[in-house]
Amino acid sequence: MPSEIFSQNTSKTIELMLQHRSIRQFIDKEISTLDLEQLILAGQAAASSSFIQAYSVIRVTDKDVRAQIAEAAGGQKWINEAPEFLVYCADLKRIELACIEQGEGKLEGHTEHFLAATVDVALFAQNVLLAAESIGLGGVYIGGIRNNPQLLADLLDLPDQVYPAFGMCLGWPAIDPEVKPRFPVASVLHQEKYQIDNVEADVAAYDDQMKEYYESRDSNTRLSDWSTQTAKAVQLKKREHMLDFLQQRGLLKC
Repeated sequence: MPSEIFSQNTSKTIELMLQHRSIRQFIDKEISTLDLEQLILAGQAAASSSFIQAYSVIRVTDKDVRAQIAEAAGGQKWINEAPEFLVYCADLKRIELACIEQGEGKLEGHTEHFLAATVDVALFAQNVLLAAESIGLGGVYIGGIRNNPQLLADLLDLPDQVYPAFGMCLGWPAIDPEVKPRFPVASVLHQEKYQIDNVEADVAAYDDQMKEYYESRDSNTRLSDWSTQTAKAVQLKKREHMLDFLQQRGLLKC
């Protein structure tokens, strides 16, 4: 159990959330359709901006389609192997239809609408994963689908006003990895104003903690820290094609 439980007012839900790990290896056992539909229902219980519910999820079972997505995502073999692979989409298509029917006109690609849909689908997906973990399942998010979003749009017949935000592998875990330490609460909880003077020291201290973690964990040990991993993750994954792709789909035009 992670050490950062301060209050006596904890719960099984909080304890479950603090045990989150990314799972990339799964036993050969299916997830029943009823279980999957229940997870999606739990996802729909998430908060939604103005209740627009700007999300859809595509369940991908076709092996050839999965293989193409796995290759585009950088050779992530767990996309092929997971019992379930889901593609989460920020979806403004239903919203546009409602606007037209109500005489408010078509969507014009405003940044605010894009942000609302992107936040909606992220909240929805996190609810799905938390619900999955509550029944013993595990999973991992797949941002690599944005390496080639046009391929996803073509394979999944995505209409305008819809874009593939990320994927998710789900299944019954075959591994039990350690929980990665997060930044201390004091580093992310700012009082009244953003505490810029603390950031450099916070990052340095966390780098030391993560270096020790990577060196001491039971498997996949490495000589690294948070800054090293983060700098590579951000600067090597700029995906400069995304703006043009989104604008072609009627998003982020103004």
